[in-house]
Amino acid sequence: MPSSDNLTDSSLRLKKTVIIAIFSAVAVVLGIIESFIPLPFAVPGAKLGLANVMVLTCLYFLRGRDAFALIILKTVITSLILGTFSAFLFSFLGAVFSFVVMYGLMKIGRGRISLIGISVVGGVAHNAGQLTAAVMVFKTSKIFYYLPPLMLLGVVTGVFIGIAVKYVVQALSKQSLFEPFVPETY
Repeated sequence: MPSSDNLTDSSLRLKKTVIIAIFSAVAVVLGIIESFIPLPFAVPGAKLGLANVMVLTCLYFLRGRDAFALIILKTVITSLILGTFSAFLFSFLGAVFSFVVMYGLMKIGRGRISLIGISVVGGVAHNAGQLTAAVMVFKTSKIFYYLPPLMLLGVVTGVFIGIAVKYVVQALSKQSLFEPFVPETY
């Protein structure tokens, strides 16, 4: 007969899997919705980053590797539905850059850096990652001329994404599925 510790570990793993699956599905849907929202400025690659709500929420509740799994699932599925290999590369490098800085800030700044601050830095890093992908694809560093407007956009969208994450985290923290994963600080 399995011990209660094994049942608890198994139950927690199942809950994590369910959360990652739900977050991935929501991130894909947000990415698809975002693809239909026209942005009024002429900066190539500029997006709202709605799926980052789920990535930062995942980082809040779960481990870094869980959030990285979410990024891979979201990026692959969204690219299969909407894009090409270059779209995948742009999205993936942006997501990885964003993940690395948000994960680092969550690790060193939990309780000292707000979710909004982490989101802003993540938005800026996402744009830097996409520009890096553009340099790789187009073989020119002139792409970095887009850096200033994309950084400004990353700050603005990062604020809004961070505010959304605060509300999502508050709501999910009250749900029984998330109770074992609510951190003590934030």
